[in-house]
Amino acid sequence: MDARPGTGRSGEAATETFYVRRGFRVVARNWRCRMGELDLVLQRDGLLVICEVKTRRGARFGAGFDAVDARKRRKLRTVGEAFLQQTLVRPMAVRFDVASVRLRVDGSAVVEIFEDAF
Repeated sequence: MDARPGTGRSGEAATETFYVRRGFRVVARNWRCRMGELDLVLQRDGLLVICEVKTRRGARFGAGFDAVDARKRRKLRTVGEAFLQQTLVRPMAVRFDVASVRLRVDGSAVVEIFEDAF
């Protein structure tokens, strides 16, 4: 059985908790359109944060942030634009963050947020 979907969900849950504790509310989880998916969309005051979550169980594949290359950034911007066009969310500002999550053997998570990553 492939453990990756569970790994991704665990990382997204840990990232969501991180933001909620800082006063953000979740607008969407795993929002999909024909162009792709947004892992987490959060809002606080007039700021909308679109967060790409990359989760690792170890250091073997590098930090999660390393997986968000120029192609992925372009795709996230495109899907983010689609989100704004297809929903009623009208923020004053939009920020793209990347969450790099490392899951420990004991089940806990280390969440590192790169704000305004691109």
